[in-house]
Amino acid sequence: MILLSFIDSHTGGEPTRLVTHGFPNLGGGTVAEQATVFARDFDHYRRAIVNEPRGNDVLVGAILVPPSHPDANLGVIFFNNVGLLGMCGHGTIGVVASLPDLPDTVVIETPVGIVTASRNADKSVSITNVRSYLMSESIDIAVPGIGAVTGAVAYGGNTFLLITDHPWSSGISMRDVRAMTQYCEAVLLAARQVDPNVDHVELFAAPEVPGNDSRNFVLCPGGQYDRSPCGTGTSAKLAWLHALGKLTDGEVYRQESVTGSVFTGQVVSHPDGGVTPTITGTAFVTARGELSIDPTDDLGWGIVSE
Repeated sequence: MILLSFIDSHTGGEPTRLVTHGFPNLGGGTVAEQATVFARDFDHYRRAIVNEPRGNDVLVGAILVPPSHPDANLGVIFFNNVGLLGMCGHGTIGVVASLPDLPDTVVIETPVGIVTASRNADKSVSITNVRSYLMSESIDIAVPGIGAVTGAVAYGGNTFLLITDHPWSSGISMRDVRAMTQYCEAVLLAARQVDPNVDHVELFAAPEVPGNDSRNFVLCPGGQYDRSPCGTGTSAKLAWLHALGKLTDGEVYRQESVTGSVFTGQVVSHPDGGVTPTITGTAFVTARGELSIDPTDDLGWGIVSE
């Protein structure tokens, strides 16, 4: 019997499952190198942790690995129902909230670079993300069954197609989740023919709550929508706004999700171009326990959802 210790949390409604013990050794090296070993040799563990019958398609997983950077306290690799993720903002907040013995400020090595996280007095967590930047101010995409779609492409730890002109521009609501998911799936498929780097689609509309700046809907790889405002997606959006001159260094931006949860964000200009974003949100632990994998169970390594 294989046993994996885990802590579940949610950040703004989006779940994270952190595996703290029991995952195989990935051989050391940088976290990016360990992620390569994970994807090549241990993808069955990914499926077992986050896919049915133990998980579900919306669940994001995280494992702790030894860091290689001399300043890092820990390394983290994130993954979802279809593969590994470069970075995960809500997941980083969830990891920090799940590990109370970490220092108040923790340096985390991810496959895409160093992220710093700090606990705040109100129990929120602020993450200073990797350099984020606008990749393309405007790309035109011909989407079968939909027509022409125009968006910007920006990087915030993952690569996002950002769209403001879409059928829900007048308001993003939970009642339209299924239709928005189908729309974004079609757009993502077509967008990858134009720019294969794109792995998320993010729609924007006016906020529902006064004092917030925007409301979003984010489609993640694997066909699920983000219940939170999406940490890497908010980073990408702030980089886009900054590049257009619509957001200044230090200005606070409040990003509302389709569920109504909120991340706040600020940026400072990065010396290599783009920005360094800081995203703040709150996570809560929801469960602790052990995952059991019986080698004789035909579905013990998870149901393939793609």
